[in-house]
Amino acid sequence: MTNGYLAPVLSWYASRARELPWRQPGVSPWAVLVSEVMLQQTPVARVLPAYEAWLARWPTPRSLADCAPGEAVRQWGRLGYPRRALRLHAAARIITERHAGQVPADLGALTRLPGVGGYTAAAVASFAFGQRHAVLDTNVRRVLARLVRGEEFPPRSASAAETRLAESLLPADRREAARWSVAVMELGALMCTAARPRCSGCPVAPACAWRLAGSPAGTKSPAAPRYEGSDRQCRGALLAVLRGTGGPVRAVRLEAAWPDRRQRARALDGLVADGLAEPLPDGRFALPS
Repeated sequence: MTNGYLAPVLSWYASRARELPWRQPGVSPWAVLVSEVMLQQTPVARVLPAYEAWLARWPTPRSLADCAPGEAVRQWGRLGYPRRALRLHAAARIITERHAGQVPADLGALTRLPGVGGYTAAAVASFAFGQRHAVLDTNVRRVLARLVRGEEFPPRSASAAETRLAESLLPADRREAARWSVAVMELGALMCTAARPRCSGCPVAPACAWRLAGSPAGTKSPAAPRYEGSDRQCRGALLAVLRGTGGPVRAVRLEAAWPDRRQRARALDGLVADGLAEPLPDGRFALPS
């Protein structure tokens, strides 16, 4: 497919893109990997301070690999989905032991790292190494659904057809392809948003199939489960107690963090099963050592 959207999107990106630290010239592949893992299901505004603090402490995979996994969980703070911290720590150890401390550029090697799926691998390969891959995050999928397919929202799960469409729009030049990928992602984040798309300022609005069709309503993805009072909130409260101490915690400290005994026990069992907490023989709990 001839990409008639390329020039206006790249021109818009050149003048409107946010100055994010992981996009700066010369940023390391490790910094790109950290940013992509942190950005999974988490807004940029929440990621920025956590990203900067993480790299200030662990500027290389080896520096993180030398620490206990519990320190990664502690540093992760309240960023959410803390298993990402454990996976990033495990990835740092593999990078250190099998790749001489350097994030691999090969897409297959990237996908074999813990916590790195197809999207994250393609993003790191594209943005850190300038390779030519289809990078399909939520924003990109929404832009392509509207722009090319005339649908307000993409399917709930990414399909092979979406990947083929994204690949067909990639410029032949790999550096330009990487820039196109990040530009479409930015367009979705800032202009072609889920709730209130800013069509009047969109550089490709005149060619948008969804807009030309009269902007027909599509089927939204189901709303996220309620957080208040959920097991996820309970897990976060318990983990905050474990993070906030320099050592093991007695059960009574955890009891004070969440009143519902059954929910607390269920959440604590989940933290132990996920490797985020360790039960000790004396009945105390600690971050993974």
